[in-house]
Amino acid sequence: MILVFQVLLSMFLIFLLIKFAFHKKKDKVVTPLPENYKELLHDYVKFYRQLNDNDKTHFEKRVEHFLASTKITGVNAIAEELDIILIAAGSVIPVFAISDWQYINLTEVLLYPGTFNEDFDQEGTDRYIAGMVGSGGLQNVMILTKWQLRQGFINNSDTHNTAIHEFVHLIDKMDGTLDGVPEIILERKYVERWKQLMHITTEQIRNNQTNINPYATKNTVEFFAVISEYFFEQPELLKANHPDLYAMLKMIYKMG
Repeated sequence: MILVFQVLLSMFLIFLLIKFAFHKKKDKVVTPLPENYKELLHDYVKFYRQLNDNDKTHFEKRVEHFLASTKITGVNAIAEELDIILIAAGSVIPVFAISDWQYINLTEVLLYPGTFNEDFDQEGTDRYIAGMVGSGGLQNVMILTKWQLRQGFINNSDTHNTAIHEFVHLIDKMDGTLDGVPEIILERKYVERWKQLMHITTEQIRNNQTNINPYATKNTVEFFAVISEYFFEQPELLKANHPDLYAMLKMIYKMG
């Protein structure tokens, strides 16, 4: 009887140790949160500045959660506190209104100093890539470039934001297919309407009937990312120029 009790006690203690270790690993901070992160958010992130106090607190918690689970590594570049906060902000903005969202398809963000080519070379010619969602050996990795990352938040007069663009690719990828149709957050009954809007708008871009970045015509994947940048960077302008598209994106991102 005593032996049985000792065995049960040992099993219970092992269970507690495993549970403690799991929670410790789960709560481990992968990327330290800058002490002045609220100031950095206020100074550089327009989306954050426009929130009320309660929503700002929610945004801050989402930033903390992202940094607690995602490693940010500089590659020939130093990931400064500002860069860390801007990457985290870029992750939160598209999913801010989607509760309990987690980027389960991302573990690390690599920060390059500038553009790179398809072989990931940071020097030489053909360096036109500003951001990338990895695949193959870089599965669950994102690459962002420091200059473009910062410009996306510093320049509030355009419709571009590289960080938002790449995180939208991750959202698109979450349903298992990178195709410009984010079925994980888009109700099935609206899928055909979304595809129609992408086709109609792509033709408008090709006919120079809109100011949407022509890169959106490359394919539906890039269309979704480009138009999402526009939606979050200049929502009122998109609403005025493309009301149907604006309404659909507002629904996709649960923005009221």
